[in-house]
Amino acid sequence: MAESAEPPAKKIVKLPDLENPSILIVRLSAIGDIVFATPLVEAIRQRYPGARISWLVQEESKGLLEFHPGLDRVIVWPRELWERHWEARQWLRLWRVIRQFRDELRDFRFDIALDVQGLMKSGFLAWLSAAGIRIGLGSREGSQWLMTRVIDKGGEPGRIASEYLYFAQQLGLGTERFEMRIGLSDEDRTQAQALIAANGLKEGFIVIAPFTTRAQKHWFNRSWNELLAAIGAEWRLPVVILGGPGDRDSAAAIGDNGQARLVSLVGETSLRQAAAVIEQAKLIIGVDTGLTHMGIAMHRPTLCLFGSTRPYLDTTHENAAVIYHPRECSPCKRKPTCNGRFDCMREIKVAEVMSRASRLAALQREAG
Repeated sequence: MAESAEPPAKKIVKLPDLENPSILIVRLSAIGDIVFATPLVEAIRQRYPGARISWLVQEESKGLLEFHPGLDRVIVWPRELWERHWEARQWLRLWRVIRQFRDELRDFRFDIALDVQGLMKSGFLAWLSAAGIRIGLGSREGSQWLMTRVIDKGGEPGRIASEYLYFAQQLGLGTERFEMRIGLSDEDRTQAQALIAANGLKEGFIVIAPFTTRAQKHWFNRSWNELLAAIGAEWRLPVVILGGPGDRDSAAAIGDNGQARLVSLVGETSLRQAAAVIEQAKLIIGVDTGLTHMGIAMHRPTLCLFGSTRPYLDTTHENAAVIYHPRECSPCKRKPTCNGRFDCMREIKVAEVMSRASRLAALQREAG
């Protein structure tokens, strides 16, 4: 009987030995994925200490990167301008702005472009940079044809940021310290301290992050209100609710008299100011949204409530944990089959949240 053949080992893509190369990272959105991808900057810096590292991002997420100490520049893709000309069928104007942006990218003389989003739009922009080496992560939608090499997605599905860790490993980069990082300015911290003082939060507070763009990732308003009551009764700490300007109406449905004192900063902070507030929180509780992941990046006690998605179960941090009750349909991601019941989120009970949160708070106290 013939022996079964072993699958071929995946070959590491060896990056060239260049002196002070110009490197472009392309991850345009979303907030959580940008936070997950930030360890790549330090991994590249270890490999090429003198590299000029740039990151191409959409306008709404640039704040996450502008003060990252490992980046030399943040380049903003003018997406809205391109879309405006596209929708108006202003083809000549569209071509002109694309050509102008192409020339701006090529002025940086990129040697390597790393498309870690893997979509046609990100792949097109990596190709537009004219980098001689263009490596995509799980490239699809045709973007694979714009790369010089594609690395399939891999890694440990349960680990936070695992696909980016795997990508770095396949590039032969050092990954001993693969930590997410959000750079803050002194002004960000000063403004956050002013908000904390103005709202009487100097004695400590808890942050909640209830909002996402998809209903199936939400916990229920009733559950949030019950949690606020439990926090008020057990810990007597004020709660800060964070979110973007588009979340103001949803925030109005959370919080009633008799619960923990709720301070809404929804739509009142920039991304970095929100991160600076999170940096001072005693605890963060949130759903699968960028603000929750920022809690882990800022090394704060963080409890993540997952249902239709499962971006990670292993947070790699002792002071961060996940509550996740999988069902036969889990994770359904963008295609829920429960007719709006969202049973996976309904199974997360306030008592469980309080119990897990108490453990995280105790660990934080022990750590000093």
